[in-house]
Amino acid sequence: MLIDTHCHIHEADYPLDSSDTIARAHAAEIDRMICVGTSEESSRRAVAFAAEFGEVYAAIGVHPHETKDGYKEIKQLAGSKKLVAVGEIGLDYFYNHSPREVQIDALRWQIEFALANNLPIIFHVRDAFDDFWPIFDSFKGIRGVIHSFTDNQLNLDAALSRGLYIGVNGISTFTKDEAQKLAFNSIPLNRLLLETDAPYLTPVPLRGKVNEPAFVKNIAQYHASSRQISLDEIASITTANARALFAL
Repeated sequence: MLIDTHCHIHEADYPLDSSDTIARAHAAEIDRMICVGTSEESSRRAVAFAAEFGEVYAAIGVHPHETKDGYKEIKQLAGSKKLVAVGEIGLDYFYNHSPREVQIDALRWQIEFALANNLPIIFHVRDAFDDFWPIFDSFKGIRGVIHSFTDNQLNLDAALSRGLYIGVNGISTFTKDEAQKLAFNSIPLNRLLLETDAPYLTPVPLRGKVNEPAFVKNIAQYHASSRQISLDEIASITTANARALFAL
């Protein structure tokens, strides 16, 4: 069995039927999936979606792009049934859709919220690690994952040295960047998590289709081949990792 540790199939604009999507995930031997909030409203939808479908769990948080529109209302969702993480939260300086100072304030507040509720954190960091690590290091006891990792070996090593997991998705199956490929292969198996980020970042060989949790199996197959290990081995280890981090 596999776990999709990061998807957005709960969103109102997800173009596929929810029940059919989950049925296809089952058929592909994906037995758990985490719907990840990106705004206050998205987080409410994630919690409601998880309550509707037995295979789905929820993470609540406000993506750095959306922090300008508010983030503190997620506190009302603390203690929700099947809530397993805070996320996705972090810093994104690639687009700067929200002012950097707002992103930083929101990141600090949401880390404090996660720690107060004993929840792991799903981090989104893009072109912002220089600011991110000092903030991270100002807290004690953070458990979490760097979602959709595509950065350099230096920041990969920094994440691993802090005990974080590394989430890989379809990007890892189609990147042309040789340094990225080497970095993906260097992630210790006991720190690796698989994710789709559905509906985005559809993996090879399904490019052009709407991404969905069933496709996490293609990501697993790619990494099994790249590391010259069996699909069963990578499925077993990454599933154990996901269960350990998110208490699934």
